[in-house]
Amino acid sequence: MSLSSRTFAPFGWRLHEGALVGCSVQVRGRDEVIAALASGEATLILMDRDAIDEEVKALCLEKKIPFEIGSSTDLWRMSADGEHEIMALIGRNPNATLDQVCSGGGTIWLLDQVEYATNIGFCVRTAEVSGANAVVITTPQTNDLRRTATRASMRADRFIPVIWASAEEALAVFKKHELKIVVIEDCGKVAPWDVDLTGDLVMVVGAERHGVSTEMLEAADEVVRLPMKGFVPSYNLQVALSAVALESLRQQSCDD
Repeated sequence: MSLSSRTFAPFGWRLHEGALVGCSVQVRGRDEVIAALASGEATLILMDRDAIDEEVKALCLEKKIPFEIGSSTDLWRMSADGEHEIMALIGRNPNATLDQVCSGGGTIWLLDQVEYATNIGFCVRTAEVSGANAVVITTPQTNDLRRTATRASMRADRFIPVIWASAEEALAVFKKHELKIVVIEDCGKVAPWDVDLTGDLVMVVGAERHGVSTEMLEAADEVVRLPMKGFVPSYNLQVALSAVALESLRQQSCDD
């Protein structure tokens, strides 16, 4: 069976005519990984250090595909079914540029001036798990911020492009590729489930204290608001991102 028609876990979505259609970006097992390398779709290989596959390793070196060696526990934690000693990342290049990411379409998350490294890390992990194509961060980058964010993400940045760019730079590239921009903010008038969150779009969450910037709000095609009934007037940033990410996944699975 070719990769173009194979079904992937965990959501049972697939590649259709060469494009990812709501599927997992993980393939597992030796034969599956070799097929992904042969087709050019694999962008990263993970292998169990106690079960190094020399043929796969040689293929990675030949095709200049990076590979990582991890413990059995690490691969068990990463595997969607917990049973494989070798896995491949497909459909995403973790080293892609902003322009490359935008040209590929799909879902991109933008963290607008988010200040706390742990929040950045948790958001990166959620974006990766939910199948986003990239995370763009407009916060000025420092070594400490990036290091702490990477740790908080459980190193999910190995599997998804995490791009640090200014708001001006990001908006210019979004405009170039005609991406729809959806902002999640309290000033929104509609709920996420009343807006189309499929297709090529950028979803924006803002800083913990000040929210989404005026610049991003003015560029938005849609501004959505999560319903709230409690005394506290806002959700934690990570919860807001997770809720909308899951709604986007629900809509994509319904369209598939």
